[in-house]
Amino acid sequence: MKTLLVLNDAPYGSERTYNGARLAGALAKKEDHEVKVFLIGDAAAAAHVKQKVPSGFYNLEVMLGSVVNHGGAIGVCGTCMDARGIAAEDLLQGAHRSSLDELTQWTAWADRALVF
Repeated sequence: MKTLLVLNDAPYGSERTYNGARLAGALAKKEDHEVKVFLIGDAAAAAHVKQKVPSGFYNLEVMLGSVVNHGGAIGVCGTCMDARGIAAEDLLQGAHRSSLDELTQWTAWADRALVF
């Protein structure tokens, strides 16, 4: 099964991106699943490295890193990165600057697409 998750909200302040990342991580651990995550809008900040969160609080950098470590792909909207001052070197290892063209390809590739 091939699943695309499109995350829209800021990494903190709402739990939508958190819940999407949780689901992506759970799916990526399943042997019969391929997972791609596209971060668009304020969710682009979820792939920023060296996030500092309070002790005991979830960390989107770590959660998305787990998706990558289990073979998933993380694309970050380049236009959204530019609007937020995020450079390619600011992204967690395994995430890459992406585009609407790649999101289009990933949408066609996926058996299902989920939007958070």
